[in-house]
Amino acid sequence: MKFVTAERNGEIFVGVIHQEREVIDVRLAEQVMYGDITLPSSLLECIALGEAFTDKVRDIVKWIEQNPSEPYVYPLQDVRLLAPIPRPVKNIFCVGKNYVDHAIELGSADDIPKHLILFSKVPTTVIGHEATILRHEQVTNELDYEGELAVVIGKRGKAIKKDEALDYVFGYTIINDVTARDLQERHQQYLLGKSLDTFCPMGPWIVHRSFIPNPNRLQIETKVNGETRQKASTEQFIFNVETIIETISQGMTLEPGDIIATGTPAGVGKGMKPPRFLQAGDVVEVTIERIGTLRNYIGE
Repeated sequence: MKFVTAERNGEIFVGVIHQEREVIDVRLAEQVMYGDITLPSSLLECIALGEAFTDKVRDIVKWIEQNPSEPYVYPLQDVRLLAPIPRPVKNIFCVGKNYVDHAIELGSADDIPKHLILFSKVPTTVIGHEATILRHEQVTNELDYEGELAVVIGKRGKAIKKDEALDYVFGYTIINDVTARDLQERHQQYLLGKSLDTFCPMGPWIVHRSFIPNPNRLQIETKVNGETRQKASTEQFIFNVETIIETISQGMTLEPGDIIATGTPAGVGKGMKPPRFLQAGDVVEVTIERIGTLRNYIGE
């Protein structure tokens, strides 16, 4: 199941992708099917319901397949996909230097981490699929991309054991960890360079964990204007998803809707010789196996 937050005719709704070409408004479908609406109006709140939410959506989809052509099913091209979680409650957790080649391209073998590197992006960075990334020309001259697998937590947990970690996942999505490299270097930390408005494109949907049995074995590719810049597999993680969840949760409670970006592979603009940063009019596409493609445009 691919869950979305979408907009149609000015109304925002929680949906599920059906047959890759349609979106089901799950609350309207629930009303027709059951005569009442019990599902929350935001995907964040739906995630907090756990299996009660996913079980109900499965029932709705089965019912719709027997009762097609109802007004709560829309062609995908007729809706605008927002970020699945348009305004996270917390900062997005981000893992740094989680691929050996990326650590080396921005430094040397001495920069390969022995322990998890963690930073965050503020909630106001989040935008959706096909939205515009602001150029911020007055702030940065070194705008860069980082295609990443993101984990969406599905239930509350602390001191989570590695062998139980995936049980706490709701699903997976794609994030472009857009970065102002000059700000990152100038301030000697990550937050400012990672947290300008629109610097966290996310989406186009969240794929439920049941459709991705092993998040540590997915192909990932980033293209700029059709040119492949990053191409790798999450098999190359230094710290796999289970380790990341275990480490973060040791002294910190993870909650439904928390988002963890798992790090980017080699091939970022900063690592090229000479560096190749994003410019106004560029198109950035991040594709991850079993999830799809997140596409965004660089504004003026």
